[in-house]
Parts: sequence; structure tokens; C-alpha cells
Amino acid sequence: MEKNISTLESSFSKSNTFIWFNRVSLFVVFFWFGFLKVIGMSPAKDIVTHLHHQTIEVFIPANIFVPLLGVVECLIGIFWLIPRLTKLAFVVFCLQMFTTFLPLILLPSETWQSGFALTLAGQYIIKNIVLIASAYTVYQLNKESNEN
Repeated sequence: MEKNISTLESSFSKSNTFIWFNRVSLFVVFFWFGFLKVIGMSPAKDIVTHLHHQTIEVFIPANIFVPLLGVVECLIGIFWLIPRLTKLAFVVFCLQMFTTFLPLILLPSETWQSGFALTLAGQYIIKNIVLIASAYTVYQLNKESNEN
């Protein structure tokens, strides 16, 4: 019995460490990239602005939208650090990820070279699959730990 409890404690500790490693990683990426948008130094500014012009320019000017997007990204990062906000973090994250993939469809000249060859901007977008896997893992493990 004691061995089972020790194994369970070890498993919980590893799972908790794994979740926090992912939470901190998501925070770093979202807060850093978001902050760069807020201070006007994001290398993604051109593609974000071009997508903005193609989609929502009539609703909000780019000079307001880009920093606002940065603030939202910073908040997503902060939400990942607060376990009780995991569901909110995941929902807002999913909405942001949806918009992140739009240039692959709406701005093909900026994201595709030919066939399956992506531009650097396209590769920047596709790498978000790793963020999705990390976020989904945190969300699911958090959900499971709250059910037990």
C-alpha cells in the first residue's frame, strides 16, 4: 500500500511539473510576442497589419488593433499561469490561434512559396501547432485534475 502511495505521489509530482513547464512556456511565448506588439517592435507587424487590412479594417484602425492584439496576447500568457483561469486561457487562446492561421488562406503570397514550401512567415504560423499541443495538454490535464 505504501509503495502505491509513493508511486502515486511521484506520478502526481511529475504531472504537476509537466503542466507547469507547459504553462510557463505558453506564458513566455504569449507575453513576449504580445509585448513586442504593444511597444511596436513585433517582427510579425507587417503580416498582422496586412491581414487586418483584408479583414477588419472597417471596424478598428490598425494603429489601435495591433497594440490591442498585443495586450490580449499578454493576457493569454498571464491566464496560463493561473490554474483556475485555464479554461478561459484555452478559449481565448483558441480564438487567437484561429486568427493566426488565417494568413495561410487569405495571404497566400506572403505564406507560401510553391506547393508545400512555406515562406518564413508561413513557417512562423505552422509552428503554432506545437503551441496548440501544449495548450491542449495543459487544458486536459487541468480538467482531469479538477474532476478527481
